[in-house]
Parts: sequence; C-alpha cells; structure tokens
Amino acid sequence: HNGAMREGDGGYVGGGGWHRAGGGGGGGRGGHAGGNLSVYVGNLAYETSWQDLKDHMRAAGNVDKADVLKSDDGRSKGCGIVLYQKSHEAARAIRELQNTELNG
Repeated sequence: HNGAMREGDGGYVGGGGWHRAGGGGGGGRGGHAGGNLSVYVGNLAYETSWQDLKDHMRAAGNVDKADVLKSDDGRSKGCGIVLYQKSHEAARAIRELQNTELNG
C-alpha cells in the first residue's frame, strides 16, 4: 500500500476536523490562523504505526503529532492524521508526499 494523501477527504485537511488531544495547549505558537496544520493520510497499510507515519511525513517539515486512526477493536482504519508545526509544512506535505510509498 502507498500512503496516498488526498486533500479534503472527510474534512481532515483543513484542521477543522481534528484537534490536538489533551486540551489547554492553545498557548505558545500563533501559527494556527495562518493556514491548515493537519494533513489527512489515506490508504495506509494496516501494519503502519504512528511512528512509521511520523518518520515518513517528516520529509515535509516538523511533525508535532501523528495518529493512525483505529476502530473500536483497536485495528487500524488504514488512515491517519499528521499535525505539523507550520501551515507551509502541511501544504508541502500535501504537494510533495502525495502518492508516496510508506511500508510498501
């Protein structure tokens, strides 16, 4: 499987569909308003871990967090969300890492 990224799937690319867990972390960087920080990654191999995803997506910039979405039984849904520190890094990931292979 390749980690093909598609813009707009489920509203994930755009930050509105997913928020950082833990709450209360809004202070510090004010980069949120400048653009989208999160990137939806689809078509992942089921064995891909969040560490694999984070390592692969680092090619586009500094990754704050990477999550592989899981179903209620703990199995991977084959997709994930990557949160970048800066919006231009997220945009670069969408542009440059689209249709790249991860654990292929």
